[in-house]
Amino acid sequence: MSEILKETSLEDKFITHFNELESRINGESKSAFHDIRKEALESFKTLGLPDKRNEEYKYTPVQRVLKKNFDFGVVGEQATLSADEIRDNYIPGLKTNTLVFINGVFSEKHSEIISKDIIIKDFNLALKENKEDIETYLAKYADYKEDAFVALNTALAENGSFIKLENNKVIEEPIALYFINDAKSKEVHSQPRNLFIAGKSSQASFIEVFKTTGEQASFTNVVTEVVVNENAHIDYFKIQNNENTSYHVGTTHVWQDRSSYFAGYTFTLSGALVRNNLNIIIDGEGCESHMFGLYLLNGSTHVDNHTAVDHRKPNSFSNELYKGILEDQSHGVFNGKVYVRQIAQKTNAFQSNKNILLSNEAIINTKPQLEIWADDVKCSHGCTTGQLDEEALFYLQSRGVGKERARVLLLYAYAAEILENIKLDPLKDYLEGLVSERLHKNF
Repeated sequence: MSEILKETSLEDKFITHFNELESRINGESKSAFHDIRKEALESFKTLGLPDKRNEEYKYTPVQRVLKKNFDFGVVGEQATLSADEIRDNYIPGLKTNTLVFINGVFSEKHSEIISKDIIIKDFNLALKENKEDIETYLAKYADYKEDAFVALNTALAENGSFIKLENNKVIEEPIALYFINDAKSKEVHSQPRNLFIAGKSSQASFIEVFKTTGEQASFTNVVTEVVVNENAHIDYFKIQNNENTSYHVGTTHVWQDRSSYFAGYTFTLSGALVRNNLNIIIDGEGCESHMFGLYLLNGSTHVDNHTAVDHRKPNSFSNELYKGILEDQSHGVFNGKVYVRQIAQKTNAFQSNKNILLSNEAIINTKPQLEIWADDVKCSHGCTTGQLDEEALFYLQSRGVGKERARVLLLYAYAAEILENIKLDPLKDYLEGLVSERLHKNF
């Protein structure tokens, strides 16, 4: 058992919370998923929260989370955010199916579904009404037996979303999920769980936005499972624009069937400590996968991006590009793994991580990895770390551009390589604005 857990009694808090959950759900405690909940809690007790002895968390001090006194009672309560405060977090100009979660709890009042050919439900309701899908897909890809945070979420999840696209349905309006923590008066925590199922030949875009209001600390441990069936096309965006008192662990597991397409975009603009896990299983021939990431770090922010792509079938393609800008005493971590199994011949897999350090005190730990058992493949990986191009900076200044503006222009051009891949124009405009604002304000 982790010494950290013993010292902080955090384990007891989670067990108490689990027991309270059991008493609330009553009859549902006999469901198949509840058996998984109990298994997950036992896994969490065994695993404990990871420390630096765990290779996967070697550079990421999740112990920081344990020092906070998160109020478990806030889970299940609707915070007192006004409609205007909630709308301030929306992506302007983008018509969406909108789901709002406040302190992890679904708010029907502030949510709106505008597309007809889609099934969208609160996670709790889906556990009761969509048992076949739940038993088929939920907790099948996110490994609660090996990952402590996935185990914790699986045991405690009672809020989140269930979204299903029927076969051959194309959803024009994106599905936007806004997870807003109200930390004005309490240190809050939430455990959202999402299950997205894309039927054969369906198409949609999912956008997860995470935002904290208030100066108190918040901890979000979110797990999203995405099932991309044959010939389906999914774009998935994750946007973190939290306060610097926010702690976030996000795990997204994707399963792809034959001839499917998945593109994942992860934008981390702030936060005290952030861990993003994006894992993709390519389980059919002819799949295409893209992973793009951008992280802007300043102050003492710590952001860790872990990715994994498992090529299990032949004739597939994956491409990954993550870029970071680090200032002050910030710390970035990138670990990307690409597995190509022996059966997965004719695989093309490319991976790259690039970073700019603007301070002598900023740190980046980067580790791109390839494990290849097939012989007829095209694969590459690499990483670069450097400073701002002084010659380019001098050139702009010699053309009358002020030093600070020239610096921001060069940094924005560096970030634009990620932004230019976004096909939704209002979302692209929104993110370009956020990135520009952050660069002008903090870099």
